[in-house]
Amino acid sequence: MNKFMTVAVQEAFQGMRAGDGGPFGAVIVKDGEIIATGHNEVLKTNDPTAHAEVVAIRKATAKLGRFDLSDCEIYSSCEPCPMCFAAIHWAKMKRLYFGASRYDAAAIDFDDQYIYDVINKTATKEQVEIHTIDCDHCLEPFREWQNKQDKTQY
Repeated sequence: MNKFMTVAVQEAFQGMRAGDGGPFGAVIVKDGEIIATGHNEVLKTNDPTAHAEVVAIRKATAKLGRFDLSDCEIYSSCEPCPMCFAAIHWAKMKRLYFGASRYDAAAIDFDDQYIYDVINKTATKEQVEIHTIDCDHCLEPFREWQNKQDKTQY
């Protein structure tokens, strides 16, 4: 078994057994060295975004002092959910390795299919009512950002 995936699985066990959250672990590696690990902490923190990959990304960016992890790769014990998959992209990582699939997760009641259906606009019911309001007012910061001379693009 891959040594980094072994650590991701150990993280999954550690978090689950501690009651921190579901059975998911992640490891971020740079130049062959582990720079951050994480496990699901949703129950521990009452934060629905505290998935293993997000926890590991937060630790890695804090350790490296930057938001760009394009020179890193991530190992996840399970196929990332849509939120985590997006976070991996926002962090600009170039490689993702995962073990269990989203279907394996669904089999133990961690089912993200509804979110995929919403994204694909094939959901048959709405969980969240969506309303667009005050667009002109909300565009004001965008206009200022567009003209900002000292912005850091990310």
